[in-house]
Amino acid sequence: MDSLQQFLYKLKLVPRLLEPANWTDREHEIVGEHFRYLQQLLAENRLILAGRTQNMDETTFGIAIFLAESEEAAASVMANDPAVKQEVMTAELYPYRVALYNSQWEK
Repeated sequence: MDSLQQFLYKLKLVPRLLEPANWTDREHEIVGEHFRYLQQLLAENRLILAGRTQNMDETTFGIAIFLAESEEAAASVMANDPAVKQEVMTAELYPYRVALYNSQWEK
């Protein structure tokens, strides 16, 4: 995995989903698929971390920091995220490098 590079994609809910009343079973299922997709990346030792802010307004966002062979491969990982693919979330890709890491989180 030495040749793998780190990338981050930032996710934002589409604006209509900032209102909880606008969620349907379809959106809930897609977000479940999104979570399973990230779990699969984790199982493949490609996901470094993923999470989201806890607010639910126009500033809320999530991130996924992961490993890929190239920017093109990273763009494919992002584009194939079910939440992005099915337009529940928008995403932006960035080259990234973890600079500091607290290993106590592993316990």
